[in-house]
Amino acid sequence: MRKLGRTLIATTAMAMVFGGATAQAETTLRILTWGSYAPDKVIEMFEEKYPDIKVEVTFSNNEEMIAKLRATGGAGYDLAQPSHDRIYAAQLEYDIYKPLDLSQIDTSNMDPNLLAGVKANTTIDGEVYAVPHQWGTSGLMADITKAPDFNSWDDLCDPQYKGRTSMRLKRTILLGTAFAMGKDPFAAYADLDEYQNILDEVTEKLIACKDNIKTYWQGGDDLSSLMLSGEVIASETWDSTAYKLYGENQNIVFIPPETGALAWIDTFTIPRKGEADDAAYKWINFVLQPEIVTMMSASTGAIAAVNGGIDLLPEDKKAAVQAAFDDEDIANLKFFANIPAGVEDMEGKALERIKAATGG
Repeated sequence: MRKLGRTLIATTAMAMVFGGATAQAETTLRILTWGSYAPDKVIEMFEEKYPDIKVEVTFSNNEEMIAKLRATGGAGYDLAQPSHDRIYAAQLEYDIYKPLDLSQIDTSNMDPNLLAGVKANTTIDGEVYAVPHQWGTSGLMADITKAPDFNSWDDLCDPQYKGRTSMRLKRTILLGTAFAMGKDPFAAYADLDEYQNILDEVTEKLIACKDNIKTYWQGGDDLSSLMLSGEVIASETWDSTAYKLYGENQNIVFIPPETGALAWIDTFTIPRKGEADDAAYKWINFVLQPEIVTMMSASTGAIAAVNGGIDLLPEDKKAAVQAAFDDEDIANLKFFANIPAGVEDMEGKALERIKAATGG
């Protein structure tokens, strides 16, 4: 009986050990992020370093991230990556994030200006809700052999390029056109009547511009085809699309508009009902390591919000960025401002008017 008792005790102890290991191995980090922001190789390396964590990724965009988290009250995901201008109002209205514990994040790796900007944009009642991950811009690109003087949002509508330009009918073109008209749309967020007046002027201008537009692009692939074929010689664009094309044709370059490229910062946030905070902080610190930064930027085409982020780009993308930006262009960036409630509806109606009038 004593021997049997010892066997039962040993068996129970082993079950507890292996049972504990099994429970530990089942920790899941559910990430809600942009396409390309969680490359398979990076996930594989993370899971090798942390074998007790399994990563699950859902690719999304700003609007969908907010909608998903709003629908669940911040449940279903452990880490989300909205842009810096989409957090403050959403948190005030829907309470979908939890404050970050900055002591668990190695913020010394982060570019201090980008870190300060994101903290300023996402601080509520003294609590910080986001830190930066990657940043990039929207602006213009052109084949400089065919449009050597192209440097303004206005140039998309210049008659000399009639039928050879393109744009995407999203809020970026509204904002860029407003700046080109001498307006400051971000300052007007404080007075929505004034912002509506700006949108009305921009809408009329873009409707009048329709004959200049070869086509309205929908995604990076179709824009790339238009530029490489020569059907379009200049366009509004994401910088990452232009950088990719530069690798194939160095006559196609990203051009920061003279009024300043529009800059975004994608962030790290933790949803309010996330269940794996420790794993989320591990992921944040892991992907900010220099080796991983280069792999991530190769996937996203964006610049990491770390010290020396441009130098950590893959060589082909580094050359494209250096061909596009100088220090003056960087200083002239127009970072997207926090979007007040109601603004996206106003912009959506303006875009619908333009689409209806142009067939876009």
